[in-house]
Amino acid sequence: MLNLPLQPRYVFPPLCLIVLSTFLAWLGINNELEFNRQLIEQGQLWRLFTSQFVHANWAHLGLNCAGIALIWLLHGEYTSPSRYSFNIATLAIWCGLGVFWFCPTITIYTGLSAVLHGVIIWGAIKDITVGLKSGYVLFIGVWVKLIAEQINGPSADIGALINSTVAVDAHLIGAIGGALLGVPLIIKFISKNKE
Repeated sequence: MLNLPLQPRYVFPPLCLIVLSTFLAWLGINNELEFNRQLIEQGQLWRLFTSQFVHANWAHLGLNCAGIALIWLLHGEYTSPSRYSFNIATLAIWCGLGVFWFCPTITIYTGLSAVLHGVIIWGAIKDITVGLKSGYVLFIGVWVKLIAEQINGPSADIGALINSTVAVDAHLIGAIGGALLGVPLIIKFISKNKE
């Protein structure tokens, strides 16, 4: 029998993220919120953050909502509403800044996928620190996927589905952010094992 994290404190945060992203898609305000390098350089700094929550189209949103649900299934019980909000907000800022600083060829960018790569890396580290061997498999698997994306480039099929180029460098930035968020977990894990 599946032991799903169905308590409200585990369900509410990812559900809010799905509702927020869906509401923004329904409003159709991408032009006001997307990562637009030219407008950011003119001072519209909110786009570094808000771009993570808008999507190229409904298929793009659907893929990211599926990712939110998958991460909830894997790691929902690890986060409180405050921890979930902190991780999402921190990674959203990190990814926006990372794309701005390290991906000069990206002029327009939207979507949660970079943030979700960070969240799943953080969850894999948490798995490892609570003694789940599957955390190692997940951690390594995500990095293998990221390396494959760096070598082979973005998926043309996914790009066609979302009517946009998949920002594989943003995925890498998100995963690095998730690993950095996991550093306190690793430090605590190491110090606990030394006792």
